[in-house]
Amino acid sequence: MINSDVIKKTKPRLKRAEGQIRGIIKMIEEKQYCLDIFQQIAAVCGALKSVNAIILENHLDTCVKHAMSSGDKKAVKEKIKELMEIYRKF
Repeated sequence: MINSDVIKKTKPRLKRAEGQIRGIIKMIEEKQYCLDIFQQIAAVCGALKSVNAIILENHLDTCVKHAMSSGDKKAVKEKIKELMEIYRKF
């Protein structure tokens, strides 16, 4: 579960990325220089990457920790499977 600390850490980053994306759309519409647009896209990717890291850390600290300490072998296997799937995607 996402806690209030995660919300405090991620919401400003996501709002900033949202504004940057609107800026990128405007830059494209205004036919601005390609590398300037590229730089803004890289900034958005960086912001989203940091949000991903915060959410993953929260998941490890809550859901995975709970499964590991529960003694439920099925739950542990499921969490390991989830982590491997997300690892393969990113």
